[in-house]
Amino acid sequence: MAENEAIVVLYRPVGPEELELLRQSEFRRWPPRLPEQPIFYPVTNERYASEIAERWNVKDSKYGAVTRFHVRAGFMSKYPIQRVGTSHHTEWWVPAEELEALNDNIIGVIEVIREYGSRA
Repeated sequence: MAENEAIVVLYRPVGPEELELLRQSEFRRWPPRLPEQPIFYPVTNERYASEIAERWNVKDSKYGAVTRFHVRAGFMSKYPIQRVGTSHHTEWWVPAEELEALNDNIIGVIEVIREYGSRA
């Protein structure tokens, strides 16, 4: 990354299955979407990602994590931020067919920054 290259910080809540797929990619790429998942939804802030991980992922699978990753701002600029609830419920909608391009624009690794529940 060039020193002056602008980046955007994105967050994504994940369950145990998606976390394992991230691990298989050495935390460098998001796995392809399933046919019933036409959009990849990274969120704009840790608070919203934590709410989803704790409320939904834990409810569904007893475990949820919040990931953080950095993407080139120039790439993300084509996706308007969508507000889907209260003021902090904001996310990007990246079409599944553009996920590989997003992966190619990730700077560094995808980090797990919070965990809820148990993977056991």
